[in-house]
Amino acid sequence: MCVFLDGWLAAAVTALRCMVDAMHAWNILTQLRVVARAGHRKKLPGADDEEQSEAQAALAEADADADADATTTSKLRDYGMSMKGLALDFFVALPVMQLVVWVAAPAMIRAGTTTAVMTVMLVAFLFEYLPKIYHSVVFLRRMQNQSGQIFGTIWWGIALNLMAYFVAAHAVGACWYLLGVQRATKCLKEQCFQAGATACASTAAVACADPMYYGGTVAAASIGGDRLAWGANAQARSMCLTSGDNYQYGAYKWTVMLVSNPSRLEKMLLPIFWGLMTLSTFGNLESTTEWLEIVFNIITITGGLILVTMLIGNIKVFLNATTSKKQAMHTRLRSVEWWMKRKGVPQGYRQRVRQFERQRWAATRGVDECQIVRDLPEGLRRDIKYHLCLGLVRQVPLFQHMDDLVLETSATASSPSSSPRARSS
Repeated sequence: MCVFLDGWLAAAVTALRCMVDAMHAWNILTQLRVVARAGHRKKLPGADDEEQSEAQAALAEADADADADATTTSKLRDYGMSMKGLALDFFVALPVMQLVVWVAAPAMIRAGTTTAVMTVMLVAFLFEYLPKIYHSVVFLRRMQNQSGQIFGTIWWGIALNLMAYFVAAHAVGACWYLLGVQRATKCLKEQCFQAGATACASTAAVACADPMYYGGTVAAASIGGDRLAWGANAQARSMCLTSGDNYQYGAYKWTVMLVSNPSRLEKMLLPIFWGLMTLSTFGNLESTTEWLEIVFNIITITGGLILVTMLIGNIKVFLNATTSKKQAMHTRLRSVEWWMKRKGVPQGYRQRVRQFERQRWAATRGVDECQIVRDLPEGLRRDIKYHLCLGLVRQVPLFQHMDDLVLETSATASSPSSSPRARSS
């Protein structure tokens, strides 16, 4: 009964983390290249004005494909020039957790500080996790500022909110698991001291001799007699590892099922399940009088209340945006049916009206295109109408041989709702 790190799981998590850090490093290099390219375009040293203009024209010609969207490039350059943005990018790419898992934690386990190692891992996890969440929020806001939206459909917005909820459950579950393992280690230390083992004088019996365990069996000859005697202590095992009712685990009662469980999948899924359950039910938690556990429970319950309120509110907004236009269409259809019945419209005309309403809904999805165009400024409204209606005007035989001025006047005088492009959208 000793504390160790799962070597294979640590290697797999480190590989995934290194891939994510590589993506962050590629993002930083891209921003630095944009900043350097912008500075090079601004002023070329050692050249007169004519040479500078020729060089700048050549550079603009060469980079036309790479910088097709000037607005996006300008916003990315502004973000790259921001010291705060670059500092945040560098910070989230730091391999802090890798150093803790492979350097700090094994050294602390060898030294016998098995309780403090959980605190170090928890602090390192929060130290990197919270800035990464903030970095993701900043990235999504940049996407929204550049493209006007994060994803194309409303259902993607609902999925994004659910993903945020699962990420919060993962963070809460990870903290809960580390604190539970720390409580189990504390219980083992107390039982070790009560057993009177000589190795417990330096808490060496609770810490494994090899902090990284890759599976297999360990030869008994390589283990000291005190460690073997401690490992055969049935009272300590039943008190700390068999059931959570024999020791004051409080909110970490369920972690007893995971401390000595060899299944890696269960160790990953149960903390996420506990986090989802606690955040959704606002935590019907047992607690001891330990201040850290009380603070953790308060933060978890408060965070769950905020997250559930935001999630339900956002999903309600998304669903209302999806269903409100359909409800308006059904109301309009009922009104049209009532009007045609009241006026005695023949069945042939009624069928044509229904077909027209269905076609208009399929083309516009309840969006009033004419009102949108009317609300635009005059110059932009003219350009939009010219873009939408030029193809329709050119289909008329009378305008096929007209000059561009006549085509522009006719297109801007047309209604965008009659354009084939507007109908296809």
